[in-house]
Amino acid sequence: MTKRDEFKAVIDNGNTFKGDSINLGAAMLDGETITNALVKIPLKTMNRHGLIAGATGTGKTKSLQVLAENLSDKGVPVLLMDMKGDLSGLAAASEGHPKIDERHEKIGLPFNASKFPVELMSLSDQDGVRLRATVSEFGPVLFSRILDASDAQSGIISVIFKYCDDNKLPLLDLEDFKKVLQYSTNEGKEELEKDYGRISSASTGAILRKIVELEQQGADIFFGERSFEVKDLKRTDSNGKGYINIIRLTDIQDRPKLFSTFMLSLLAEIYSTFPEQGDSGKPELIIFIDEAHLIFKEASKALHSQIESIVKLIRSKGVGLYFVTQNPTDVPDGVLSQLGLKVQHALRAFTAKDRKAIKLTAENYPISPFYDTADVLTSLGIGEALVSALDEKGRPTPLAATMMRAPMSRMDILTDKEIKSLNEESYLADKYNEVIDRKSANEMLEEKIAKAAEEEARAKAQAEREELEKEAKKATSRRKTRSRNTTSDTQKAIIKVLTSATVIRGVLGILGKMIK
Repeated sequence: MTKRDEFKAVIDNGNTFKGDSINLGAAMLDGETITNALVKIPLKTMNRHGLIAGATGTGKTKSLQVLAENLSDKGVPVLLMDMKGDLSGLAAASEGHPKIDERHEKIGLPFNASKFPVELMSLSDQDGVRLRATVSEFGPVLFSRILDASDAQSGIISVIFKYCDDNKLPLLDLEDFKKVLQYSTNEGKEELEKDYGRISSASTGAILRKIVELEQQGADIFFGERSFEVKDLKRTDSNGKGYINIIRLTDIQDRPKLFSTFMLSLLAEIYSTFPEQGDSGKPELIIFIDEAHLIFKEASKALHSQIESIVKLIRSKGVGLYFVTQNPTDVPDGVLSQLGLKVQHALRAFTAKDRKAIKLTAENYPISPFYDTADVLTSLGIGEALVSALDEKGRPTPLAATMMRAPMSRMDILTDKEIKSLNEESYLADKYNEVIDRKSANEMLEEKIAKAAEEEARAKAQAEREELEKEAKKATSRRKTRSRNTTSDTQKAIIKVLTSATVIRGVLGILGKMIK
């Protein structure tokens, strides 16, 4: 048996599965594509997460596109984070090309152009289904981690959430939280201290500054209603194809904190609402995070820990996470160790640091008698990748340098007219693009403060009236007392005059004359 025959036998045996699978392309040996030596991924293990990595221009986005459209074909819904704005073409069929036909002839797969059901979504003001979440849905622990709050600040955040729960004050947006935070050290200081303990104004000031930083990255647009329901990510069309939900993120590349906030809230919501999947034949949802380094770049240590925990747990819900980035070292080791599928495109060794990174990357792949992995990593062409997956029993499949198949959908973006048409036909756009501004903590506390001020003014006015009435009564009493005293003095004067010797003698003289 020749080396080529031996290699093909190993690839065929390692890529034969009982259940359904996805074809990625054909294995290569010594730079030559071995026709019909198909490299596959069992659908059953695609909730074990994965990585698509490689230098700029090596074909990462097209590999992502191939995976997304094949998953959709199998009835698996997909969520894509489109950082560069080049994935909308999934909604249109490929125009085809002689080079695509030539590639597929080498692989041994027929090429079928096809379009897929797509929903365009947005975290900002871009056209598409608006994605929002309320502050209440985050909860105090997750909200504290997003703000990178200290233990003391986290305690205050927990008190704010508890106070709002106890008093039925909905925390919908950041304005609501800021209002309650300010209320806790101003008008409501005594009220909160009585039931929840003293709240430091220095700590609330620090929390407020962190929220302002979050707002400056556009989070004020994200927090609010109508809150997105993650069950709407699991839709299929009338033909049984899974919807490909594309979140357009081209305008928030410079706001990694907003991206991290959204991703963490989304994963937490999926984990809390999706049922346990068990040992299923296919995943419930696959999430691709393009430019994945952005989710970790500005994340705190606590946030990293939260992401690692969710990555470990969420696969039991039938959800797979796939990170797309230039270098595997962009992903923390705790996350990297959880990834079952690795699609590694070419890496470039321009510096000593690059060569060291390539050596470390090569050590993450199964040992193969057919490859020097480090050499292969630097010699792969565009649209070629080293692939290592898990079989149905969770064992690594044979490492294969793979000629990747071409996307069935358009490898270019939609026109503005096509995007507008897609949004106009969207059921979810009608549902979520309506802005709801119901009464929440901000308005309720404003009313409470206004009512308290009104009651205080009324009480003050009442006290002033009572004081005036008291003064009036005192004045009246003084006048009566003076009047009585004056009458008494007059009477005394008259009596004194009448009883004086002069008056008596005079009266007696008059009486004497009258008698005579």
